[in-house]
Amino acid sequence: MWDVSTLSLTIDAGSNTAPFEQVRTQIASAVASGSLGAGTKLATVRQLAADLGLATNTVARAYRELEADGVISTHGRRGTFVRSAVLDTSEAETGATEAAFAAATAYVRTLRRLGYNAQEAARLVEITWNQG
Repeated sequence: MWDVSTLSLTIDAGSNTAPFEQVRTQIASAVASGSLGAGTKLATVRQLAADLGLATNTVARAYRELEADGVISTHGRRGTFVRSAVLDTSEAETGATEAAFAAATAYVRTLRRLGYNAQEAARLVEITWNQG
């Protein structure tokens, strides 16, 4: 899950800029700068609203506008992600992508059963990727 504090996402209540626009521009800037890479899962609307002390409709509007701008994409119950060709719905319908999701699911289940955490699992993938 995305850690809001990592990006120092803040809302200036005294600003003339609407809070939804502050959220939208800060997320868009983080994506443009690479602070939020393609495929990064964002906090849920409710979680981000709670973290920032905003109404859920405010964050929902920011997410809707980011999605309309092609910055993020929502994938139902899987969540909202920084736009990525691998995770886009049209791409997810291909056999190769579905096979990759199935392999990733099996990998995660195995590593959880063995007691690894997400960072350790990612490190194992990185090591293996660099060897191949």
